[in-house]
Amino acid sequence: MLAEQGAGVVVNARDADAVSEAAQRIPNAVGLAGSPAEPDVADALIDTCVSEFGRIDMLVNCAGTAGLAAESILKVTSAQFRELIDAHLGTVFETCRAAAPLMVAQGGGAIVNTSSFAFLGDYGGTGYPAGKGGVNALTMALAAELREHGVRANVVCPGAKTRLSTGPEYQAHIETLNRRGMLDDTSTQAALDAPPPEYVAPTYAYLASDLAKDVTGQIFIAAGGFVGRFDRPTPAIVAYRDHRDSPPWTVDELHAHICRDSARG
Repeated sequence: MLAEQGAGVVVNARDADAVSEAAQRIPNAVGLAGSPAEPDVADALIDTCVSEFGRIDMLVNCAGTAGLAAESILKVTSAQFRELIDAHLGTVFETCRAAAPLMVAQGGGAIVNTSSFAFLGDYGGTGYPAGKGGVNALTMALAAELREHGVRANVVCPGAKTRLSTGPEYQAHIETLNRRGMLDDTSTQAALDAPPPEYVAPTYAYLASDLAKDVTGQIFIAAGGFVGRFDRPTPAIVAYRDHRDSPPWTVDELHAHICRDSARG
């Protein structure tokens, strides 16, 4: 979709064959294979964009890998966790690190990073939700820091059928979550019959475009015909006393306040 809107595109993935195939199908596109969690690959991606097209106006991070049942805290290894964090958060950090100074120097740009509903932690797991939660926090921090330079940063949590959301292993994982009560029937059906990615693409294209020049630091949802936005978390007061003339809360006092607040909620 970005190419259809006139953008020159640098396509990246770890699979060189997939990169080559995608680059051939997209007008005005070049490909560069490798993991952008590696600093040299991230630098090469941004350098390729500048050398091929003269500048970098948009950075879209849409990378990740499935964790599925193997990343349960009851099973995951330290190596698996680090791999998941690299795939989801490391790729975003490295490409933003490489692109942001160039965007600032040229007076503007748009960063669109990909997260997931999984960052809420509702479906369990470890590296996948932690990585996506990190993407959200990193993007919010980038938006705050780069706003004065005319560089925007936003997040999309997509719902679409991709290689990560098909196949017997994925289906078994979703059905297991449903049986455990971690995914209701409606969400299960939506996960097993996700809409095509073409329904998500317009949200990315909008956030990368000049139409969204005043939109930054936000987390959007795009799934089929549904587009939504997460509210920024704000603290709700559970208990308060002035530390200048009051002692610290006791454990029993905190228990009473938290239980009362939970009952109201």
